[in-house]
Order: sequence, then C-alpha cells, then structure tokens
Amino acid sequence: MHVHTLHREQILDGTPDEVFPFFADALNLEALTPPLLRFRVITPGPITMQVGTLIQYRLRLHGVPVGWKTLIQDWTPGVRFVDTQLSGPYRLWHHTHTFEPLPGGRTRMTDVVRYAIGFGPLGELAHRALVRRDVEAIFDFRAEAIGPLLEAFRGERGAQALAAA
Repeated sequence: MHVHTLHREQILDGTPDEVFPFFADALNLEALTPPLLRFRVITPGPITMQVGTLIQYRLRLHGVPVGWKTLIQDWTPGVRFVDTQLSGPYRLWHHTHTFEPLPGGRTRMTDVVRYAIGFGPLGELAHRALVRRDVEAIFDFRAEAIGPLLEAFRGERGAQALAAA
C-alpha cells in the first residue's frame, strides 16, 4: 500500500484558543467542503468532541454515494486533533490538525493528511488520474472558505457573549 501525504499550512486571524472552537464543531466541516461533494454529517448533534468520538458522514464522489466514518484519536483543544477513517473511500486516512500560536494574536493551522487508496497498481493509477487532484481541491476550497467562515463564527460568538452579559 502506497501512502500519500498532503501538507497544508494557513495563517488564521485569532489565537489558537479563539479559532479552535470553530473546528470543535463537527458540523462546520460541511461548510468547509466543496458543495459538489454534497458532504453531510449524519451523526446526530450536538457532537461532543473528545478522544473516541465517532462521526459518520455521507458524501458523493464523482456522483457515487459514499459513507464515511471517522474516529477522533487525539483531542487537545487549542493545540491539535487527529481524525482517522474507520470506513470510507480510502484504505487509509489519517488527518492531523495542529494550531500554533504566532505573534500578533494569529495562528498557524497545519493539516497533514496521510492517505492511501489500496487496489495496488489500479489504485495508484486512480490516485494520479483523480484522487490526488480531488484531495488537493478539497483543501484548496477549505483554504478559501475558512477565513470568512471563521470571521462569521467569531462574530457570532462575540454577539452571543455580549447578549449574555
């Protein structure tokens, strides 16, 4: 099995403690995924994120309906979390998200995804023809979407805090 790695970094406005709650809400993953995939969280909410949390999703890959189930393997709020696929489209999916504080109240968010297709040489052909491009496109979309979504999320949380005061 050949394991591929995708590595992405992005600078976010806000400290890790300010931005991490956005990622702690599994339903936000729907907004961070390209609409073409019709990605939906099917685990009933609210979902309490912690080590051992199981989350089920439904999506479409090139029009084919696919179920996906992940396990939260590591959960360190404000620092990192790791999700791994238990069942779904990949032979291996291991996604590490890290949040590093930067000067000026900003955060470096790093995604490292280790994934494999399986199916031997046919899987490698699929990776070169489709899968690599698809995975990169998902993270390209995410990079564009996260800024406005995070700003709206933080504004909403601030408004809620003011209303509660």
